[in-house]
Amino acid sequence: MKFASITTTVLLLSAVTPAFAGDSISEAEVLAAQQGWCKALLEISATNAKSGEAAAKVLAEKVIDSAYAYETGPVLFNPTLSFYPQTFRTEREGALAYFVGGDPAYPDDHGFALNDWVKCEIDNAAVLIVGESASTMGKVHFTDSDGHVTTVDKSWQFVKDDAGQLRIVLHHSSLEFTGGGM
Repeated sequence: MKFASITTTVLLLSAVTPAFAGDSISEAEVLAAQQGWCKALLEISATNAKSGEAAAKVLAEKVIDSAYAYETGPVLFNPTLSFYPQTFRTEREGALAYFVGGDPAYPDDHGFALNDWVKCEIDNAAVLIVGESASTMGKVHFTDSDGHVTTVDKSWQFVKDDAGQLRIVLHHSSLEFTGGGM
């Protein structure tokens, strides 16, 4: 079996500017950040329906800049419906392409956030807070305007920035495993 090589980016947190705030994180902050992410996704979807893709892209840029830690370096982002050779979106442009599409560098992205989402529910299996980092793992249920539900397995890791705001530094999402042999 032949494996393709993957380029690796190493992030040394001590070399990142600005440094993370180092404040402890509460479970309430983590849950609020997750709910904020869901609300933002629904707002991008609604903006697309009401005002078009250009307006949705402007909003998505603001969401990415406020929720993710791309301003400090790579984010470990593996979106639900991405695949090789663009599985991982460690740079802001890759995240934006995933959410709203329209980037020729990511021709298979059609804009996950542009789907007609009307509901987003988080069902955490666990929230783990260790020192200055919080991780979550569980399910996220997305409902479209026709009532169809898409459920994904999702893990997030959060740290605080210098202003004390939680930022996503790891975001992994995949469709649920439905069984079958290996």
